[in-house]
Amino acid sequence: MPHIIAMSTNTVRAYQSGQPDAHGQLPERVTSNGGGNPCRHCLRYIPEGAEMLILAHRPFPAAQPYAETGPIFLCAGACTRHEGAAMPEVFTRSPDYLIKGYSDDDRIVYGTGVVVEKDRMMAQAEEILADPHVRYIHIRSARNNCYQARIER
Repeated sequence: MPHIIAMSTNTVRAYQSGQPDAHGQLPERVTSNGGGNPCRHCLRYIPEGAEMLILAHRPFPAAQPYAETGPIFLCAGACTRHEGAAMPEVFTRSPDYLIKGYSDDDRIVYGTGVVVEKDRMMAQAEEILADPHVRYIHIRSARNNCYQARIER
């Protein structure tokens, strides 16, 4: 059964302590307006008035042509990493998501990318993961292509 994997706590704590982002810049510290600011670690929306980070993140082990880099939000203070089988809060508001499979060498497996309704996301992920060339899946915003989390077997 596929499951959702949030960003690693070590990576998040490094950003929270001021480590430069994927572009070599310090994460921006701003106050959440309570809108759609999903933390990629706890996979909850950052509440209005809470301090948050905005930074460029590359969710791949190394730079290469398929290693997309983009903006993400994180809680500025320590939060608990999402674990378990329950659907995270951040995947309950948007009507759909872009999901696509990646191979062992962290390259897109062509033909796996699809915008899918939120209620079908995990079933579609299971179908994508049935392809032996797919090691994991990224969940991304269907509108802005921002990285959200990954799905693994």
